[in-house]
Amino acid sequence: MPATQNSADVAPDLSNLTIGVLGGTGDQGRGLSLRFAMAGLKVICGSRDPARATAAATAVAVSCAAGGGPVGREPQVTGLANAETAAAADVVIVAVPWDGHRETLAALAGALAGKIVIDCVNPMGFDSRGAYPLAVPEGSAAQQAAAVLPESRVVGAFHHLSATLLLDPEVTALDQDVLVLGDDREATDLVQALAALLPGVRGVYAGRLRNCGQVEALTANLVSVNRRYKAHAGLRITDI
Repeated sequence: MPATQNSADVAPDLSNLTIGVLGGTGDQGRGLSLRFAMAGLKVICGSRDPARATAAATAVAVSCAAGGGPVGREPQVTGLANAETAAAADVVIVAVPWDGHRETLAALAGALAGKIVIDCVNPMGFDSRGAYPLAVPEGSAAQQAAAVLPESRVVGAFHHLSATLLLDPEVTALDQDVLVLGDDREATDLVQALAALLPGVRGVYAGRLRNCGQVEALTANLVSVNRRYKAHAGLRITDI
């Protein structure tokens, strides 16, 4: 559904959102779960294995408390199976391994209908020469998600954030931008606002979902940068 108001006029209300993270036991999933929990949102760590989901949620809650947030109350983090996570969350982040991407989402299509689904999966391979992007028939992981989830509002975002930095509660500013792509203005506005909850981060609209392929592929370049310079590099967009 198209937005009826400009995001500059009315900021999305995020206070009552529950964020579900499919693949919440992996480094990227746990890192995003931690940062949104520190920002005060309710978070559900999802997994195919409920026991692993519970363990990840416990670890996130401990790290959240160690990082001093959310201020004034206990972190609200739980762990559930992927299907329960998809059903219970208002907004769902897809952080599953690429190999299981299509299968996982296809199984959850009913539970994800009508919801904003944020895909941050980067289809990549590795060989003796380093990281390289994988070809995706639909054009990108986010476009594959949109094809598998025709009743969901798919947005591509959070592709380039370092899991190492996300998982370290002592890192107080991530100092980078998140490129946000999608065909639904209201959905991309909300995801930009979610990105802005992370310390030192801006959400920057970067085009339609059809442009997500090169954004996902750029992650392979950043992996090469990070390996050469022993860094956790991200992106900054200038002049905005």
